[in-house]
Amino acid sequence: QVQLVESGGGLVQAGGSLRLSCAASGRTFSRNDMGWFRQAPGKEREFVATISWSGTTVLADSVKGRFTISRDNAKNTVHLQMNTLKPEDTAVYYCALDKHTSLSTSQNFYDYWGQGIQVTVSS
Repeated sequence: QVQLVESGGGLVQAGGSLRLSCAASGRTFSRNDMGWFRQAPGKEREFVATISWSGTTVLADSVKGRFTISRDNAKNTVHLQMNTLKPEDTAVYYCALDKHTSLSTSQNFYDYWGQGIQVTVSS
């Protein structure tokens, strides 16, 4: 089993920054992709960013230029640096792990999920 624990969420004003972290433990597999998704109230969960074991990244168009995803393989952690935050970024953010390394933007490819963490951006 894999456990994913997110941290770093909170309340921030528009234009501000937050850094989310996700720590993976348990059987994390020798190679994996780790991603971030988010779900705003009344909306479906959507892709935000993903990163492969080797560091290849994919970001959603809505966050390109503002968000950066990175990882520390030695610590089994992934980070999401969020800059120039907007009220529309308000959502519960979920960390996810894909053991098959598909670098997918679809949540269907991810095998393990964190509990989620709230990010609120005030206008």
